[in-house]
Amino acid sequence: MGFQASYKSSAWKWLGFVTAVWVQAISGNNYTFSNYSDSLKTLMNLTQLQLNNLSVAKDIGKAFGLLAGLSSDFFPSWVLLLIGSIEGVIGYGAQWLVVSERIKPLPYWQMCIFLCLGGNSTTWMNTSILVTCIRNFRRNRGPVSGILKGYVGLSTAIFTDLCAALFSNSPSQFLLMLAIIPLAVCLTAVFFLREVPDSVSASQEKEETRYFTVFNSVAVVVAVYLLAYDLIGSSSQVFSLVFATVLLVLLASPLVVPAYAFLKSWQLGGAETDVERQEPFLRKEIVAAEKEAAAADEVVVAEDEAVVKRKPMIGEDHTIFEALWTLDFWVLFVSFLCGVGTGLAVMNNMAQIGLALGHADVSIFVSLTSIWGFFGRIISGSASEYYLKKAGTPRPLWNAASQILMAVGYILMALAVPGSLYVGSIVVGICYGVRLAITVPTASELFGLKYYGLIYNILVLNLPLGSFLFSGLLAGYLYDAQATPTAGGGNTCVGAHCYRLVFIIMAIACAVGFGLDVLLAIRTKDVYAKIFSSRKSKKSAATTSAKS
Repeated sequence: MGFQASYKSSAWKWLGFVTAVWVQAISGNNYTFSNYSDSLKTLMNLTQLQLNNLSVAKDIGKAFGLLAGLSSDFFPSWVLLLIGSIEGVIGYGAQWLVVSERIKPLPYWQMCIFLCLGGNSTTWMNTSILVTCIRNFRRNRGPVSGILKGYVGLSTAIFTDLCAALFSNSPSQFLLMLAIIPLAVCLTAVFFLREVPDSVSASQEKEETRYFTVFNSVAVVVAVYLLAYDLIGSSSQVFSLVFATVLLVLLASPLVVPAYAFLKSWQLGGAETDVERQEPFLRKEIVAAEKEAAAADEVVVAEDEAVVKRKPMIGEDHTIFEALWTLDFWVLFVSFLCGVGTGLAVMNNMAQIGLALGHADVSIFVSLTSIWGFFGRIISGSASEYYLKKAGTPRPLWNAASQILMAVGYILMALAVPGSLYVGSIVVGICYGVRLAITVPTASELFGLKYYGLIYNILVLNLPLGSFLFSGLLAGYLYDAQATPTAGGGNTCVGAHCYRLVFIIMAIACAVGFGLDVLLAIRTKDVYAKIFSSRKSKKSAATTSAKS
């Protein structure tokens, strides 16, 4: 039975998506450095520049994500998940041994290697998840990217709040969680995450939209729940245990979607559908119309085989070298650098920024950045998809808007007005989230899905590059220039002046990024106009066939 088989494959696809959400919910460990950086700085007697270079080493691990991108073309997703989880155990396990003082502090260069391994572990997980899910849900790339990247943003708050509830913010226990939990989740996902042929049925496309609404709703509930815990705090051990239990139940709740899909396929067993009873000629017409619309949706221009192969246009499948030879790729690359590089500088230096502005405990700011980063990702993913389908709005315009807002946040933190770190944490979180969620589908729409894994990981090179430029060099040198040496070889700085120049320079970088995003939106408006018209024609074809 064709329909029954279709619903069964759909159910497996949604079960895989649920496990993908779980993996993303534990793969944001690269953003948690501030939770244990002070312990490393104290135990190893580091200056701020040395500490920032450790965070750069962590982010450099993402540069080796190119290996994950290349491997995604040859190995199934479960292999990538296993490699990433094992790397995480080694990288974060070694840091846990040092911070828990089970071993003496390792030499600086060895710590750099282990932080690099920890940072690289997430690239294997993210590549496996994004490549598989974007291919499984080609017509809903915005919501898919928003949900998955949203849970990456929430992962920092999930780890931080669980550690606060169960282990009283112990840095060593926090690192132990980073080592063990991703391994357990990835071992679960390897059994269910797989690539499933995409459906071109109009009814199933509507069904996908309804299911994504469920995932969005659950994600928002999780985010609000975490935010409420951050504001209320833990009052007792029982309260903390209840919080942790409810959080785990919320994270498991998306299982209702594949469960419903499996139930639906079971109920359809043995039933002959209306589609199967259609006249052959009409059925062929419908299938032909759907195939034509699907081909148009990918914005791929069919060429006669006799014609000499030409250079692909933007919107068609590019090899990595073809993409690198386009101006649009480098405009996207540099604008991405301006957004994520400055955002990472704030996240990596949050502990020291908080101390400089008079906040001894920065866990609330780490959680705020994470939670509002989630809202930025999930809202921008869904909103950009809606306006693309409704009016053909180019996705880079959303990046441009986020750059301006981020620049305003940096100026507020530079002025150090009362509450500026609270506002700045929220703004940076939102804009950093928008940047990540929008760039994922943008790259697939401009350069195709065929080599998407590798292209995505080249764009992700901006994370180590941005961390090195804005965190390692800019923030590290300017902080040390203002800091006072302490006994044992470290240093510290207190006052708004410590990071003022850093914030001003990063605001200027965001203004540059804004200009580049506007340029990219102008250059790619024809691509998005084609995507809009193709989806409109697909909808018309589906309506016509339904009336017939």
